[in-house]
Order: sequence, then structure tokens, then C-alpha cells
Amino acid sequence: MNITFPIAIEPGDRDHAFGVVVPDLPGCFSAGDSMEEVLEKSREAITLHMEGMIAEGMEFPAVKPIGDHMANPEFSGWIWAMVDVEDLRETPQSVQVHITLPKQLLTRIDQHATRQHMTRSGLLADAARQLLMSSHIV
Repeated sequence: MNITFPIAIEPGDRDHAFGVVVPDLPGCFSAGDSMEEVLEKSREAITLHMEGMIAEGMEFPAVKPIGDHMANPEFSGWIWAMVDVEDLRETPQSVQVHITLPKQLLTRIDQHATRQHMTRSGLLADAARQLLMSSHIV
């Protein structure tokens, strides 16, 4: 099953990328150099954001109608689109794994996770997803 999110796209130009905000997921944003890239990157950003929320045990906010967001003066002049993503709440979730890491690396991971207000597992999962996406494996 999918969830459809409205996205607000700040127009770009030949010197600036298009910016994207997902109003129903505070802190979820992306950018792209073309409208096609904006839609692709928006789906990736939403998926990563939802995975992080699930890992942290956070509730998903309700998705509001696009008209509610379009009325917000903060997005005046922005372009609107709708993107579908898989509803990750309905898929099997976490599996516990045991890994071995150098102690100093684990300390640095934990410190960074704390600064980002994340768990160790959430940080490692985000880093793995970003690596896989940048390698076009996912």
C-alpha cells in the first residue's frame, strides 16, 4: 500500500536547484536540478524520513489535503505536486543483527548519533541507505 504526500517545490533557475519541502513531514526536504529529479529525490527523502521515524518509534502525522498547504503564505509562488511512496508502517520492520566494529569507531558513531538525536541503529541504517542510494543499489 502507498501513501501520497503533497510536496512544495520552490522554483529553481539555471543557477539554483529546485528546493522541495514535504509539509506533512517537518524536517523532510530535498532538491533537484530538474522536475524529474525533484520527484525522484522527494520519494527518496520521504522514504528515509519515514524509516527514521519508525526507527525512533515516532508516530506519523496525518497527511493533510494539498489545498490546506497551498493556502499557507509561506509557500506562495511554489509549485505543488503529489508523490506516492510505500507505506513502511505495513512492511516487516527491524531485525536484530550482531556486528563487530573497532571500539574507537563505535564510540565515534555513538557520539555522532547523540548529537543528531538518533539511536546508533538509526544512524547506521541511515548511513547504509544513503550509501546504497548514492550507488543506485536501492
